Amino acid sequence: MLRRQCIALAAIGFLPVRALAHHGWSSFDLDKPIYLEGRVDKVAWRNPHAELMLQVAPDLRVPADLPSRKPPAQSAGVDGARIFAAAKPPTRRDKVWEIELAPLTRMDAWKVAEIKPGQSIAVIGYTQPGDQGEAVLRAEYLFADGKIYGLRSSPA
Repeated sequence: MLRRQCIALAAIGFLPVRALAHHGWSSFDLDKPIYLEGRVDKVAWRNPHAELMLQVAPDLRVPADLPSRKPPAQSAGVDGARIFAAAKPPTRRDKVWEIELAPLTRMDAWKVAEIKPGQSIAVIGYTQPGDQGEAVLRAEYLFADGKIYGLRSSPA
């Protein structure tokens, strides 16, 4: 009964409601993996997914050994070797990028320690098609503390 009353009050504007926009992978260009590396400025370790602001290294280059690195096995069918081989630096020159990581339950499943401001990390992920709008990257892989984490699904 209380739930129905709260919904009714929210519907008529008497109860503040915060809408959280959550989206899947479909709004990102999965054909063009982007590699970013840098130092973390800010972190929001919360759901619907952890987020951080990344100061990108000014001389950003994809590491020469990236295609030979072994991606971790995920429960989803993700071709990590293809993604590692295809990853490129972004064409846009933003110095700060918003990075969308996975939901906290998935970060816990991978045993990712909470990212902290000042920490150096790298990510491979996707932007929305085109170079318009905000510099936002949806992370497919996270490289932190000498480990690689696959973020689309849980570990296999």
